[in-house]
Amino acid sequence: MKDNQAKYPQLRFKGFTDPWEQRKLGKMGYTFTGLSGKTKEDFGHGNAKFVTYMNVFSSPVSNSEMVENVEVDSKQHQVEYGDVFFTTSSETPQEVGMSSVWLETAENIYLNSFCFGYHPMVEFDPYYLAFMLRSPVIRKKFMLLAQGISRYNISKNKVMEMLVPVPEIVEQQKIGSFFKQLDDTITLHQRKLAKLKELKQGYLQKLFPKNGSKFPQLRFAGFADAWEERKVKDIFKITRGQVLAATETSEEKSDISPFPVYSSQTKNNGLMGYYKDYLFDTAITWTTDGANAGTVSYRSGRFYSTNVNGVLISDKGYTNKAISEILNLEAWKWVSHVGNPKLMNNVMGDISIMIPSSFEEQDRLSDFLNQLDDTIALHQRKLEKLQELKKGYLQKMFC
Repeated sequence: MKDNQAKYPQLRFKGFTDPWEQRKLGKMGYTFTGLSGKTKEDFGHGNAKFVTYMNVFSSPVSNSEMVENVEVDSKQHQVEYGDVFFTTSSETPQEVGMSSVWLETAENIYLNSFCFGYHPMVEFDPYYLAFMLRSPVIRKKFMLLAQGISRYNISKNKVMEMLVPVPEIVEQQKIGSFFKQLDDTITLHQRKLAKLKELKQGYLQKLFPKNGSKFPQLRFAGFADAWEERKVKDIFKITRGQVLAATETSEEKSDISPFPVYSSQTKNNGLMGYYKDYLFDTAITWTTDGANAGTVSYRSGRFYSTNVNGVLISDKGYTNKAISEILNLEAWKWVSHVGNPKLMNNVMGDISIMIPSSFEEQDRLSDFLNQLDDTIALHQRKLEKLQELKKGYLQKMFC
């Protein structure tokens, strides 16, 4: 493919119709190396700052909030506003060549090793550059350049031969501003979600007794009785889910497959898919094996559980959100870490927990915690929709 070959993006702002040039990075700027000749003793102190590998990897833009201290000498290359940082090595080809644009004018800032820098010599909108380099069409080119077996590396010389789309600066600014606003909105929702999760953890610490006490620090009006200690096996029937291949489930809920299937994962609240049949009707599950062993969840309504979940059933009213949250704070302490982490049925049965002595208080706590979880889930869905929206725009607005 020749330099300057023209292309058109699938989606663009009104008023822009000119073709985009395809130009080699190496003809529009020069590269520089990250910190070299450094030892562990040089880091963690000193007047200079360095941008870490993880900060380059994690964000399309970098600033002074993302740096750490280092001792440097005059031979090292200071970074400047608009410089681009690229990672050079990773365990997967999908992570090689991740980029971040420096958006500050601060002095005495350097780039860490396992990265290289790029200084544009032509005019670029920095936000356009940041998101263009992380668009699917460009990321695909990086993955094709990645070489290695157990660890993947990328040559900066080959990166400099890469063709990238270069529209006129006014269109760049329009695109850059759009993605910056979208990213700011995503960041805002991430902070709201983090605060809600923090709020929940704070309530869990105060709504349940701790350190052997029989009384919680925070309580709903009208409840004053001491909580009681009960063993899991004394208030629940303990059983287990059944084997179900993922190929037997559907991704979407339907009339044919209406029942949720829960597995050992914690992503998406453990939802694996949907199935035509169910095993349980309102119960508490916990992960018996693997990295998530000891994770406890309340399951309302009819559902299917796979064999990596233990299941607690009660016909006396103990299967509620409050009990599941109380148990979730305790169960992880009982996980065996000899080999594959495990929390078997007999061990779960011997766990003692403090619970409200009245079902009325259990129900009040459950209602509150369910509402809190529903609010968290709502913000989680909003965030995921925004992230999917950004993914779609990145796919269509670059060529």
